Amino acid sequence: MYLFETPRLLGRQLTREDLPALGAMLSDPEVMRFSVGGVCDEHATRRFFNACLDCYAAHGMGPWALVDKASKAFVGFCGVSPEQVGDVQELNLGYRLARRFWNQGLATEAVKGVLAHVFSRRQLASVVVIIEPAHSASLKVAQKAGFKDFQVLDFHDRPVRLYRMNRSEANLADLT
Repeated sequence: MYLFETPRLLGRQLTREDLPALGAMLSDPEVMRFSVGGVCDEHATRRFFNACLDCYAAHGMGPWALVDKASKAFVGFCGVSPEQVGDVQELNLGYRLARRFWNQGLATEAVKGVLAHVFSRRQLASVVVIIEPAHSASLKVAQKAGFKDFQVLDFHDRPVRLYRMNRSEANLADLT
């Protein structure tokens, strides 16, 4: 069952069938360059997968699998999950794509699809995205999706930008 759709992507919960492609993506050092957890081995990939399933069960959302409409290939994931930021629990937007899908506008498309889904179907007050300043590609994705103002803070002992989009600021027409 698909949760959201964009022109080129379908979003759904991760399944066991995704584990080989998910593992390949999470073990790619270039894909994981800005991940606080670093490159994942098979054990870490299974731990991430199980955490996603737990998040779906507890919150009805989490990192959702992205599937290419045409080929049905696993592209990566994008979703919103609770994240402890300092003393506050935030709803953090996260996304990661397999390297062969980079530079095609798919990350921006996925982010817009997820934001439209969570803001139109859930009563979320806001969503944040946490990005290291050196991660220029991710900064561009966030800006193209409509994130504007940010604050600088430390997250897992790294300087990051925390962008916030409030439900009232989200232009759902621009996200679909």
